Amino acid sequence: MKTIAFFNNKSGVGKTALVYHLAWMYAELGINVLAADLDPQANLTSMFLDEERLLEIWPDNEHLQSILGTIRPILKGTGDIAAPYVENISDRLGLIVGDLGLSGFEDKLSDAWPRRQDGDKAASRVMSAFYRIVKQAAEAREADIALIDVGPNPGAVNRAAMIAANFVVIPLAPDLYSLQGLKNLGPTLRRWRDQWKERFLKNPDPEVSLPGGEMQPVGYIIMQHAMHSDRPVKAYRNWMNRIPGEYRDSVMAEAPQDFENIVTDPYCLALIRHFRSLMPMAMEARKPMFQLKPADGAIGAHMAAVQDCMRDFRNLARKIADKCEITIN
Repeated sequence: MKTIAFFNNKSGVGKTALVYHLAWMYAELGINVLAADLDPQANLTSMFLDEERLLEIWPDNEHLQSILGTIRPILKGTGDIAAPYVENISDRLGLIVGDLGLSGFEDKLSDAWPRRQDGDKAASRVMSAFYRIVKQAAEAREADIALIDVGPNPGAVNRAAMIAANFVVIPLAPDLYSLQGLKNLGPTLRRWRDQWKERFLKNPDPEVSLPGGEMQPVGYIIMQHAMHSDRPVKAYRNWMNRIPGEYRDSVMAEAPQDFENIVTDPYCLALIRHFRSLMPMAMEARKPMFQLKPADGAIGAHMAAVQDCMRDFRNLARKIADKCEITIN
């Protein structure tokens, strides 16, 4: 089982919508998928589940069917993680339900990070909680792949989620903020990887399964760019052409190549257009955009956009799978 985290320290780049659609696409391609909502904002969960179901999962007392319920024993200091609950979305797709209360784990994770360096057993269980939850849930679902959605910040919750990932995909918008964000994101990933390697080698409790913390970047995706005659408009193109060099420098620690551009850059996984007219329909129908039917309102030009969306996400899913050595028949 391979774990892939989708991370950007800037919000509003379409990260959660990307995870949602890729999870559905992998399921359509015959892959058993686990989607893990480890973002304290729980936006991925709200895309999968309607309010009626969320009211059942998030009652006024214990949230036993969410990620918060699974880590509750650790938060209370009464034990280790509980058996993870996985919401069944389809035969091939399961969801670790997010929870707004996950932000309460931040302080405990911050405290555990330096204690883990000193070989503290309890800290090992805290820092590896997300990894072990995803691993147990994936085994229960016989999942081939786990897609992890995290929040847009470099905090302790995200750090604990990211060390559970074998691979990292970085969604970007073609703008100044994403370009500047890469300058912080790349060094942050390398720092977390190096620091976890030190802690991994000091595992005081062989009974605790620890993540490898590989966090190997496999590439970036340009999200929500405007199109004109199948090419990005000039305002965005200028920013896009600066991304390959910045990605190589900040994320891969490689020398930028002046001749590289978005089209030829092997680190660019895809340019996903903004399907503005489809997303409201998809949210209303509680399904991905590429599954919309005429009964959902996708008629005429909308149906052509649905087919384009299907093609774009199928190609992207296959490209990520190839980079992560995941077999798709």
